[in-house]
Amino acid sequence: MYYRLKDTIALRKWRYVERAVYRKGVENAFGVTEAEFELLQQCDGETDIEPNPYLAGLLDRQLIEPCEKGQKANPWSLLHTYDNYYFPKMNLMITGKCNLNCLHCFNAKDNAPLNTELSYEQVLNILDQARDIGVHAFTITGGEPLVHKRFLDIVRAIYERDMFIFELNTNGLLITQEMLDVFKELGCYPLIKISFDGVGYHNWIRQHPKAEELTLKAIELCIKNGFAVKAQVQVNRKNVDSMEKTARLLNDMGVTEMRIIRTTEAPRWEKNSPNSSLTIEEYFEQMTAFAKNYMQSDMTMTIDIWQLMRLYPSAKTYDLVPIACDKDEFNIRIPMCKGNRGMIAISSSGEAVPCLQMSGWFLERGISLGNVLKTPLKELVTKSDYLNLAMATLLKQILENDKCGNCKYYKACTGGCPALGLLYSKNGDYYHEDVTKCAFFENGWYDLIVKELASWRLLKPLNI
Repeated sequence: MYYRLKDTIALRKWRYVERAVYRKGVENAFGVTEAEFELLQQCDGETDIEPNPYLAGLLDRQLIEPCEKGQKANPWSLLHTYDNYYFPKMNLMITGKCNLNCLHCFNAKDNAPLNTELSYEQVLNILDQARDIGVHAFTITGGEPLVHKRFLDIVRAIYERDMFIFELNTNGLLITQEMLDVFKELGCYPLIKISFDGVGYHNWIRQHPKAEELTLKAIELCIKNGFAVKAQVQVNRKNVDSMEKTARLLNDMGVTEMRIIRTTEAPRWEKNSPNSSLTIEEYFEQMTAFAKNYMQSDMTMTIDIWQLMRLYPSAKTYDLVPIACDKDEFNIRIPMCKGNRGMIAISSSGEAVPCLQMSGWFLERGISLGNVLKTPLKELVTKSDYLNLAMATLLKQILENDKCGNCKYYKACTGGCPALGLLYSKNGDYYHEDVTKCAFFENGWYDLIVKELASWRLLKPLNI
């Protein structure tokens, strides 16, 4: 009998990744056994395959389908081998320009040095290079990505190359029914991440008299059209008391997830709203109180409290972000940042950076780890300063940072967020500890939070 790979399935190999399978609409590849991979390669529509123990499993997992002899798989599904490291995703900042002048953001409308933009031709070149190293999925971001005049053409170009968009970061003001109709025609259903900074405060932070009204209309339009929405909410001393009211509004609108992000002490924010950032301790205290109240409500929206905790109401469970590992899972070869290791970030000037949120930091200091407009992307993910940083392991941090190496909590936090470590270092130390995680463990926040949130189950307790 003859079989072929389903059109949603593709076989891939990378350096040190010998047997990988992509499924359309899923960001990361998954592994299979050697026997399964060999059998998948035989499902070419030409090979007569005898019944065997693995065949039923591949059929059940929707990897293959019966076919007539000669009915081959599509070219995208066939085995592609890449001699570079595995990077399945790209975070692509197509423009640094924005239609708003937000108080906290380095990509604000009046911040001219950062208002670069990739031309349509440059984006197409990046997409071709991404396809040729095995990238599968994209986060599209800015600035405000929808201000790019060729935004929809870029979206089409991604799908024409058998890649897809799994996240779109936007302020929402330029979302239209026509845009969403194009998305649906392409089968493009990303998680739409829309900024909304609190009931009664959004206009102020976004410096637009109708920002709140227009943003809520955008959220409503997306949900009406079947798109999942994640609201990204800045929290600071000015708006922290609005978080519960904001959560209720978003929950009742049908928002999938609310992400609360501490507005950090960036120079622009400190200039525009001095002393408005919550200290780390204030943030922990306020967010723990918010989480406790949320757990006692009837709201069902997932809550992601940046760098602290995630709440899952459907299962009445939560996890604590600082607990990244435990002593039984710990391995010095784990990447310092799993996000960096799986996603290439490209700025609107073509710079490859380990974290787009830190791209302004690199720009201000004139640091370049590689630029895709000057150096082929394949080279950047094969041998480069960018790769060295993206692939840095826990061993490297332990060797470079005595505090981490000697800390009893290191096997739990694994150094925390490298971007925050870099932000809070005084001398641009890539291997600096994330001081927010130090505060969490050293100041007893684990015990306090577990006690306060005892009505729900902690998914990964501290195990050091």
